[in-house]
Amino acid sequence: MIRIMTISDYCEVHALWLATPGLGLNAADDALEGIEKYLERNPNTCFVAIINKKIVGVILAGHDGRRGFIYHMSVSLESRRQGIGEQLLNAALDALRDEGILKVALVTLANNKIGNQFWEKQGFTSRDDLIYRNKALIQFENIYT
Repeated sequence: MIRIMTISDYCEVHALWLATPGLGLNAADDALEGIEKYLERNPNTCFVAIINKKIVGVILAGHDGRRGFIYHMSVSLESRRQGIGEQLLNAALDALRDEGILKVALVTLANNKIGNQFWEKQGFTSRDDLIYRNKALIQFENIYT
């Protein structure tokens, strides 16, 4: 079952993220308060997948009014190869389309081979004409799995 993510899902979702190889997290944005803020801004575009009352997948998706963004899509290792990632992605893309968003971007770690293969298979292309730039306004503690 795929449903909208709520903040009450946070503990299970965070545990899933920590158990997902290749997923980059940081202690500020991905803490309860950061995810709560994100869900408040994007109440209709983030989803969880549930099997036997357990969260086995999650996708954070949102937009700035112009472009959609996907963050931290994850499926538990034991639930992969069942189409759950594609179902989560389709739910998020449909929700973004419903909000008038026509283009979606995401960032993956370069060494996340499985994740990058998934995104390629889903039709997301890499761009060699861009340089991703980032400026932290605070010092982040990175948590990598």
